[in-house]
Amino acid sequence: MSRSIDGSAIDRLLSAAVDDGAVPQVVAIAADRDGVFYEGAAGERVVGSGEAVSPSTHFRIMSMTKMVATTAALQQMEQGLLDLDAPVESYVSEFSGVQVLEGFDGDTPKLRAPASKATVKQLITHTSGLGYWFWNEDLKRYEEATGTPNVVPGDMAAFGAPMVADPGTRFVYGINTDWLGRVVEAVAGTTLDVVVKENITGPLGMGETMFALDDARQANKTPVHVKGEDGTWGSIGNVLPDDPSWWAGGHGLHSTPRDYVRFERALLRGGELDGVRILRQETVDAAFTDQLDGAPMPTEIPTADPPITDSLTLGPGWAWGYGLLLNTADVPGGRRAYTGAWAGLFNTHFFIDRTTGVCASIYTNSLPFITPEAWGLYGDFEQALYAAL
Repeated sequence: MSRSIDGSAIDRLLSAAVDDGAVPQVVAIAADRDGVFYEGAAGERVVGSGEAVSPSTHFRIMSMTKMVATTAALQQMEQGLLDLDAPVESYVSEFSGVQVLEGFDGDTPKLRAPASKATVKQLITHTSGLGYWFWNEDLKRYEEATGTPNVVPGDMAAFGAPMVADPGTRFVYGINTDWLGRVVEAVAGTTLDVVVKENITGPLGMGETMFALDDARQANKTPVHVKGEDGTWGSIGNVLPDDPSWWAGGHGLHSTPRDYVRFERALLRGGELDGVRILRQETVDAAFTDQLDGAPMPTEIPTADPPITDSLTLGPGWAWGYGLLLNTADVPGGRRAYTGAWAGLFNTHFFIDRTTGVCASIYTNSLPFITPEAWGLYGDFEQALYAAL
């Protein structure tokens, strides 16, 4: 039986955030090993629609997809089908053509071969050297100069983007998990949507988590919102295509708060939920352990595209496991050391605190990512949750 808390302070926090215009809408959920013990929501699914958002509303979870795709790869590793230390190109030959961007000669990119071959593990830990345009000025400039699309339009040409560092030298957050999804597909001999459904969402009873939504679920989905010049929130629609030419392991899933928390609970419980095991305990333990192999973790990642994201300021004391951001010290009034967490570009966040035995997530769908208001709400929710435990 899951614990019971007084969630009234969290309810007030969520309502105030919507009333103050910090976010267009918000849903929060928290659970322990035994089940959900808090749900709350405030605001409208589409601002101005009069329809309330709820824990059963569909959201684009963007990079919260990454841990799901990482789990698929870890399952293949457990089965002896995937070697994390093998070069990526041994599974996807196209990867052998990825070069390192050294700079520019005028407007012409200067490229060279990487100093070593990137491994599958380096895709999982974001140490392959691959980046995202919104957190790397050189990559943004490269994509503009060459016409290479970023990953949002769902065009295979996005895989033509170069590395911005040699493999293994530093943490660079980027399209690593999109390449990992292609590795998973090569090993499985089928597409990523099938792999995820058959091995993760299906077994866990996550029937609302999928890459492509049917019409009924589309009607239950939150579009992306941005603030107009008058400071009010308005929908800018879907942003991402529903029929991309590849399923994005880095950002492609839709889910509901009630569905995704089942995945969180499975990790909280060491890889098992309701008698179904998706990962071994020792694999989950490794996921919550520093896996950077000495590559430095940045304390700040400056924005290169302010309409898309603010800068990410972490400060010291953070690491990366298998698909999870890890705090290496207790957060006062919040998560304990080696809690696993991450987020999605449209301002969804989750964390799994195995020491305290709780997991939680908070959802809105808005841009830019990690504004002070959205980031502040995430922290305030965490503090209010721990205060109620």
